[in-house]
Amino acid sequence: MKQLLIACAAVLALTLGTAASANEKLAQASGCMTCHNVDKKIIGPTYKEVAAKYRGSKTAEADLIKKVKGGGQGVWGSVPMPPNPHVKDEDIKTLVVWILGMK
Repeated sequence: MKQLLIACAAVLALTLGTAASANEKLAQASGCMTCHNVDKKIIGPTYKEVAAKYRGSKTAEADLIKKVKGGGQGVWGSVPMPPNPHVKDEDIKTLVVWILGMK
């Protein structure tokens, strides 16, 4: 499973190329793009779907930071999102703010 995730991350990194934004590069380096993409469903929801779901929520940023750090299951179906303790807190916040800003 881990090898599959690494292979998918490598393919996504090549697909996005050098024109990817700094936040996309951070998402790639953090392993997020293995399961998520801006607008193409992979395993988890797209970032645009996440932004739409949480739009207008006053607690969205804190809720998503907690979910990215600790993992979760049930909001988007039965496939769990693993915890990401390897990602620095400030990087998680950067990514969450970026995702929530998508239209």
